[in-house]
Amino acid sequence: MARIGVISVSDGRDYVHGGIADFISATEDRLVAALATAGHEVVRGAEPLSDNALASSVARQVAAAGVDLTVLHYAVWAFPHFTMLAAGATPGPLLLLSNIDPVQPGMVGMLAAGGALDQIGRAHTRLWGDPADPELIAAIGVRATAAAAVSGLRGSTFGRFGGRPMGMNTAVANTDQWQRLFGIDVEEIDQWEIVRRAELADATEVKAARQWLEHHAAGVHYDGVKLTPELLERQISSYLAVRELISDWRLDFSGIKGQPELTQYFATMDITEAILNDPYDWNGPKPTHVCATEADMDGALTMQLLKQIAHTPVLFADVRHYHADRDIWDLCNSGQHATWFAARSDEPAENLAKVHLYPEVFFFPAGGASVHHLAAPGQMTLARLTRKDGDYRMQLMLGEFENYDDATNESLMKQSTWEWPHAFARLDARAEDFLSRFGANHIHAVPGDHRATVRAACELLGVTLDEFAR
Repeated sequence: MARIGVISVSDGRDYVHGGIADFISATEDRLVAALATAGHEVVRGAEPLSDNALASSVARQVAAAGVDLTVLHYAVWAFPHFTMLAAGATPGPLLLLSNIDPVQPGMVGMLAAGGALDQIGRAHTRLWGDPADPELIAAIGVRATAAAAVSGLRGSTFGRFGGRPMGMNTAVANTDQWQRLFGIDVEEIDQWEIVRRAELADATEVKAARQWLEHHAAGVHYDGVKLTPELLERQISSYLAVRELISDWRLDFSGIKGQPELTQYFATMDITEAILNDPYDWNGPKPTHVCATEADMDGALTMQLLKQIAHTPVLFADVRHYHADRDIWDLCNSGQHATWFAARSDEPAENLAKVHLYPEVFFFPAGGASVHHLAAPGQMTLARLTRKDGDYRMQLMLGEFENYDDATNESLMKQSTWEWPHAFARLDARAEDFLSRFGANHIHAVPGDHRATVRAACELLGVTLDEFAR
């Protein structure tokens, strides 16, 4: 969960502050306890702001703790210039929170402070209510989680293996724009490094990994041509090579071009990308590492933001087909969905029991395994950062992944590319609206409804929200 700073603001008259200090403390106690119960780490200001010196020093102390969000708390009337001084010492996002006790004019204090911040253009959000209200605590949590996700982007490094794939303009972003808007650096790495290091991979681990996949997957369908034990081991070696490069270059997230060089002459990166995005491999649990196929920069950026909001793996898919008779979209990509989506279980064996490794199709002459499965059903947040006339927008919608009987699932998957992974998505968007407005061929998803947090993150980033609804 997020780290939240809480600073109460008071009246600057000594005789008034002395009479309300206990009330402020009691109200702050309730707020801090509710936030802690919700799972957040709370950094509390040393004392309420009742003079100029405290306004700056207490705010600096809380900011130094590395909070994701600072809550300025108004239980009483508060001198507005204390807020201004505190804001000047607080570089991160601000939330003004008012008590609703009619005896004490906390709401008046919040409005006076908020108006002063508006006058100087200092961005902030405002909430009001009783700390006993779970909806209020949840709303604070949404903003804090969004702030933590945005903060997590700044200072990170994206590893771009290869260049633009197959003339795909939407996969390439402006690195200066990324630095300015998101604080992200881009490290360019040649795909040759994957090939070179794959040849040096530990043969013992590679063999053990292949046997682990053969044991746990629903099937490894060797055909002796496009999928052999040697080709699968080449893909595993590529995963080990990329993992080593991630460590050496200190990459926070990445993307691999793949097509056409690797897919024609070496092997597909499907195993590499799927397992990097998984929360496990043959060595046990591990942190997920967002890796986008076709080196899709804006796709990877969307995934990294969603990962830091939802704390789960993130789906990467093509918008492959619309089944108009069912109002269902087939989100299908060339073998790259994290295997976690097959069952969304904490146990790798449960997910892999639904995963088949099939020989790659004609698109990829070099061969290798395609990671086939059908994403488990459930509510999903679907999103994508796209650009219109050079400006970023977040295209956002709610959806539902669906599964049917085995015969129907198989029939629907075989209408596109059977060997690839699929997700059958019912989107909260009209097909004609989606196809007319959506700005990319790739889309991304995480389980649950995280739209409120995505909206808050967009507000912090200054990114326009383009939300779909029926």
